[in-house]
Amino acid sequence: MSTRFIGSGNLGAAPVTRTVEVEGESRSVTDMRVYFDRRVPQDDGSFAEEGGFWLTVTTWGRLAESCARVLRKGMRVRVEGRAREHGWDSEDGPRTELRLTADRLTLELAQIDGVTVRAREQTA
Repeated sequence: MSTRFIGSGNLGAAPVTRTVEVEGESRSVTDMRVYFDRRVPQDDGSFAEEGGFWLTVTTWGRLAESCARVLRKGMRVRVEGRAREHGWDSEDGPRTELRLTADRLTLELAQIDGVTVRAREQTA
């Protein structure tokens, strides 16, 4: 069973890409750790952070290749996809982790140096 997820967060490390065989065909897969913060609006218009959580986000195919080429540690992204529980056996017993398979991932451009300034110049 999977649950639909939409959220924004920051990459905790550079994406890691590998190639896997799926039904006799090579496909790119990119994994990344993303910290999803929980920002709550305040009365004065600002936002306060009230905790957050880490998820492993996986992308496939052309999206995986684009993520590997463009994304870097610290960038802010918006992720839409399916959350699933992944289980395995370890030396300490059974373990589980919530993972997200992204259908769509977009870079929040306001986080890139200079983009906000250029946007202001174009509207002035």
